[in-house]
Amino acid sequence: MSNGNQILVVEDEPIIRTALRRLLERHDYKVSEAESVKDSVERYDVDSFDVIISDLRLPGAPGTDLIKATSTPVLIMTSYSSLRSAVDSMKMGAVDYIAKPFEHSEIIETVARIIRERKKPVARPVATAGSAPSQPELNEPVIPGMIGSCQPMQELFRRISKVAMTDSTVLINGESGTGKELVAQAIHKLSSRRHEDMISVNCAAIPENLIESELFGHEKGAFTGATSTRTGLVEAADGSTLFLDEIGELPLEAQARLLRVLQENEIRKVGSVQSRKVDVRLVAATHRDLKQLVNEGDFREDLYYRINVMTLVIPPLREREEDIQKLAEAILQRTCTRLKTQRLQFSQDARDAIQRYAWPGNVRELENAIERAVVLAESEEITTDLLAIDSDYFDHGDVELDSRRDSASAAGADSSEELSLEDYFQRFVLEHQDSMTETQLAKKLGISRKCLWERRQRFGLPRKKKQVSQA
Repeated sequence: MSNGNQILVVEDEPIIRTALRRLLERHDYKVSEAESVKDSVERYDVDSFDVIISDLRLPGAPGTDLIKATSTPVLIMTSYSSLRSAVDSMKMGAVDYIAKPFEHSEIIETVARIIRERKKPVARPVATAGSAPSQPELNEPVIPGMIGSCQPMQELFRRISKVAMTDSTVLINGESGTGKELVAQAIHKLSSRRHEDMISVNCAAIPENLIESELFGHEKGAFTGATSTRTGLVEAADGSTLFLDEIGELPLEAQARLLRVLQENEIRKVGSVQSRKVDVRLVAATHRDLKQLVNEGDFREDLYYRINVMTLVIPPLREREEDIQKLAEAILQRTCTRLKTQRLQFSQDARDAIQRYAWPGNVRELENAIERAVVLAESEEITTDLLAIDSDYFDHGDVELDSRRDSASAAGADSSEELSLEDYFQRFVLEHQDSMTETQLAKKLGISRKCLWERRQRFGLPRKKKQVSQA
């Protein structure tokens, strides 16, 4: 039975166009086809469709020309999966962007989301001081997309609401997997810049020799391979919000250029002698200690003080005991809907395991564990084994931590000050790193090697260069 939603596929390659039509029809969409922008507007009333899926490169005119010709959301797809193509398409008004080759599930989920958001009623205005707040819906999050009733999260929500309506630079601190980009999106959506698309950049994902060109653009001939002038992502974010994730990974040269943007509100492309004014609101994020990087000479002190205007700290999941069950239930419902499975529920032992596990990978690890469990579930109940949580790890950790605390108390330690998990981690690593490999340390602590490395960086515990013999 058709869901009534109509899709127009604009693609000049017959094989791709036919395959896409069949895929969409299998999910009950009504599909029409065209091979160019001209073909589309001559054959159809393009405003009558719910979504238009168009290739970027078409004969005659590019797919982005459809954006000007219709009020229908246009989803751009291209085999040229570069940040430049994505940013240019989004800046011109494309509702979203997908790079070829794409997963079938990615197309279907994106189309469903576009249709769902288009039909969503206009959001209620945020209540201001002196106005009567409307009655919130059941389980409605304070910040869209975020759940948290514990005191640290409520304080985070209050700070987000306050800082969002300003143009102040924001620095978000939090461990990997805590949702730093979600916080950045919340700041943008609550700001006066929300009508423009936020530009997100993961500084750790761009090769060091390309990052200045990607961020600030370059002139033709600025370096070998610069065959044309290019607009950078900072300029693309003019009038909007620029989110720099893992800003601690920026090379010093790029840091100097970014400092100029913040001080002078202007950019200069690589190889150019002219500057251009920009109006960009910067939101940065890191899981590293930037102050320590400053002391080590890896981060500019003047830039550090420029971006450290307002700092938001996201608590790790292990410190959000009140939220874990609610988060898990919300993630489970969302995952079941996305994967189109029957509605599942956690067994009591699974709930206990979720509550007691330390979640070193934070919310991202919780999401991955639940998705794996939903895929593997053969009944309506999710048990601990499906979550793949090794109870030996958190049980052993609890016992050993209690033992450490008892020992400290017996040795005359101040009974009013318990040994924190951070203290325990540092002490355990220092005491055992000479006799254990990194793999053994990580297993004993119940965390991954990557997490062990990240915590070493966080607490300033460099790994011993001496190799441990494995008898």
